[in-house]
Amino acid sequence: MRENNITWHPSHISREDRCRLNRHNSCVLWLTGLSGSGKSTLAYAIDKELFGLGCRSYVLDGDNVRHGLNRNLGFSPEDRKENIRRIAETAKLFVDAGLVAVTAFISPYRADRDMARSIFREEDFIEIYVKCALSECERRDPKGLYKKAKAGEILEFTGISAPYEPPVRPELVIESDRQTVNESVGQILHYLLHRRHLFQPVSE
Repeated sequence: MRENNITWHPSHISREDRCRLNRHNSCVLWLTGLSGSGKSTLAYAIDKELFGLGCRSYVLDGDNVRHGLNRNLGFSPEDRKENIRRIAETAKLFVDAGLVAVTAFISPYRADRDMARSIFREEDFIEIYVKCALSECERRDPKGLYKKAKAGEILEFTGISAPYEPPVRPELVIESDRQTVNESVGQILHYLLHRRHLFQPVSE
């Protein structure tokens, strides 16, 4: 009933107009990888670099979003799916507003990432696999989560008691156990420049 009584209201300002105002194109950088792989560190590093270059960007971090928008969700496969759906829809609003949205979520299931990709234009969704050996993620364990998961204190923990399905054809692979943060940021910026996501005028 509710779906039959809601209407999409288009903006009077187009995405292209917003991008022209911002002097760069918009997209989503979808960082995926195991807990401890360095997603959040990399997300905030690229956000800082983009800000320094005069680009409007914003990080949607997994923990931060679960403090508010998704605080009612757990970590079952069903809740993980809904978590990713909400984030994808939120990121799409950011992209429509002419911003670079940077998301940092484990997003362990390919089907959920494919669902997220499907709501964007093909060129707008940039999947970045933050690849890191499980042993290295466990060694880092910045939040002590792997230790708790192995002790049975955390259920449905990706890499221990729940699966992680690596991307098959991501736009970028960042090997965070082999690359420095600066090298990783440089790789992402090079991609954005090469593919004309940034610093390119939008066609009239």
